[in-house]
Amino acid sequence: MLRFTLILCFLFSPLLVSAQTITGIASVTDGDSLEIRGTRIRLHGIDAPESRQLCTRASGQDWRCGQQAALALSDQIGRRSVSCVTRDIDRYGRTIAVCSHDGVDLNAWMVREGWAVAYRRYSRDYVAVEDDARRAGRNIWSGTFVMPWDWRRGARNP
Repeated sequence: MLRFTLILCFLFSPLLVSAQTITGIASVTDGDSLEIRGTRIRLHGIDAPESRQLCTRASGQDWRCGQQAALALSDQIGRRSVSCVTRDIDRYGRTIAVCSHDGVDLNAWMVREGWAVAYRRYSRDYVAVEDDARRAGRNIWSGTFVMPWDWRRGARNP
């Protein structure tokens, strides 16, 4: 009986993970990650520039777009409660979630404001929002930048 129970738990654990909601005051780690009560959360379907990543304005001036993305998310959240609906757990043990506060989807907001891109490798949820931000030339789209996944692999110059 114990073996049967363990098998059922294993089979249905993805369903349990996807239904979990984490709510509380969030601290921003970077433009696509936060922490709530000790739980590290990666925002589902988006990728923001890394904290040390630079972007280049149309004028040719470099700017700390990764740092600015994290600050934008932090300013958007403030000290309000954030609610994150779990989608998955990544290979680093982080919760992958769609987070919101006051009815605002923070994942979509980051992409819409041009602080993050749609992470097509994992989701197509925010592609249309990214297209709008790109057309409007918002923030990272106002000049040139290396996609965050390429920057992490070592491609540092836009």
